[in-house]
Amino acid sequence: MCKDIVRSPEICAKLTFPVSLKQPGPRDGVIQCFIKRDKSKLTYRLYLCLSCAVLDENGKFLLAAKRSQRTTCTDYAISMDSKSFSRSSTGYIGKLRSNFLGTKFIIYDTLPPFNAGGLCSQERAPSRRFSSRKVSPKVPVGSYPIGQVNYELNVLGTRGPRRMQCTMHSIPESAVEPGGVVPGQPKELLPRLFDESFRSTATCFSKYTIADSSTDLSTCGYSECGGGNPQGGDDADKERPLVLHNKAPRWHEQLQCWCLNFRGRVTVASVKNFQLVASVPPPASAGAWAPGVQTQPQASGPSSSSSHDTVILQFGKVARDMFTMDYRYPLSAFQAFAICLTSFDTKLACE
Repeated sequence: MCKDIVRSPEICAKLTFPVSLKQPGPRDGVIQCFIKRDKSKLTYRLYLCLSCAVLDENGKFLLAAKRSQRTTCTDYAISMDSKSFSRSSTGYIGKLRSNFLGTKFIIYDTLPPFNAGGLCSQERAPSRRFSSRKVSPKVPVGSYPIGQVNYELNVLGTRGPRRMQCTMHSIPESAVEPGGVVPGQPKELLPRLFDESFRSTATCFSKYTIADSSTDLSTCGYSECGGGNPQGGDDADKERPLVLHNKAPRWHEQLQCWCLNFRGRVTVASVKNFQLVASVPPPASAGAWAPGVQTQPQASGPSSSSSHDTVILQFGKVARDMFTMDYRYPLSAFQAFAICLTSFDTKLACE
């Protein structure tokens, strides 16, 4: 009864049920959150702001992530339980994986997106370390690459902020247009019954399983993990993923630094601070669309220009280990949190 009464965050601009963490944010506003970093435990916790003060540490816990350093990559396990990050936990909802340099990241979700048939599962076969009797029926199965974050290499070593590009394979490009929608929004956070999930997972592994390694990050474009490069005019436009890029700051002569207008939500200068806006798609006469290439802004109408100038996600520092995160439609709290986690890694090749 409550699920029928309480509306989604897109309409009510509130996070109510756990499934709200994977539903898009509001269209006409933002959901204000903050992240606490614990360097000693390598954990990051996401909280919902309960007041307008940026340094108010009283908030509602939403998600947590734990950093695990491996030989060739870095993993961030994301969970709804701040003390349990195991994949066998019912709170586990996804992960973030980076390459060795920390310049390429892939976001994995346990729930299949609307175009799950075209996404390749980059997970290894089920481990033999766990007996089938020890696995809970509510354990999330499957791992779908729903997004990719790339940081541009600063080869010349020029001064300035990082340049990043986010490709959201689970969100169509038309979602940021007036009247655009995000298809396949989840109705519940836990997967289906165990027997149904097991059969679907077995089929998925037999078709899409490949080795899970950091080398896949450099070649995993939309053509491989996002349904391929679609053919055809209108169908191609519908299948294009949403591409976000960081808003270019301006150089302040008096302060001698790069500045962005965070509207009072960021108080400490940091290379980690960023604002993401939607990239303007190329005109139809520009030819075939190339996956993984950031498009340059083109002249367009007033409505299209305003929709692509709107800040969809902003992240910035307010204290030594405290950061603010504000997001809106079409990103969800889980997707926004995963994107912000990419900014915490040290990137010597990008600065």
